[in-house]
Amino acid sequence: MPFASMVRHVVALERWALPAECLLCREAMPAIAAEELVCPLCRSRWRRIPEPLCPRCGQPVMREVGCRICPDWPDGLLGVRSAVWLDGNARELVHRLKYEGWWRAADAMACTMRDLTSLSPPGLLVPLPLSAKRLKERGYNQAERIASALGRLRGWSVRPEALVRRRDTRTQTALTPEERRANVEGAFGARGVRGQRVVVVDDVFTTGATLVSAAMALREAGAKVVEAVTFARAVLPVR
Repeated sequence: MPFASMVRHVVALERWALPAECLLCREAMPAIAAEELVCPLCRSRWRRIPEPLCPRCGQPVMREVGCRICPDWPDGLLGVRSAVWLDGNARELVHRLKYEGWWRAADAMACTMRDLTSLSPPGLLVPLPLSAKRLKERGYNQAERIASALGRLRGWSVRPEALVRRRDTRTQTALTPEERRANVEGAFGARGVRGQRVVVVDDVFTTGATLVSAAMALREAGAKVVEAVTFARAVLPVR
């Protein structure tokens, strides 16, 4: 069964078996949003990333100070854009998607991401792959679910096989930026993207180390341009 048809069947089954309530606040969903998992009020609480943005990594910057994230990035990743800050119930939604099996939460994320500037002009959507161990633990790749939802919204091709993990990496959460770069260096391989514009999809942007490593693999495989989009962006401490 095609994935889009499977999603429609899952939604129909949910609505037959369960009341239409928001995944985050548990309030009843309005009739106009009955097929969604997140109500309009909860979505309105997500904090959009404010401009001006660094043209490359998408981090908000003060014009007179400049960016402190991407000056040392190697060539390969042209630009990154994120939809919202990773705080409040946006963080909760990411947790539900990654660790609690609510894979249709990706639909709400994709709706919020659909107008990010890195999604124009059209290209191939390539989800960031999980390690085999994490994929087995979760049962699905959250980045692939987001990419699939974006593909349905934008009419783009989704190519999960274009990017593969060559080796497992340590969890990035507790690592410094320098340790993150070393951890993911050479971790990816790519294929089937020669001459293509590629947009890598992930759930959260922190330092960009993983996206940079993936972009380098895609460029080595012949991708013409590589950009990236994420649903959320970690709030970095002030230094």
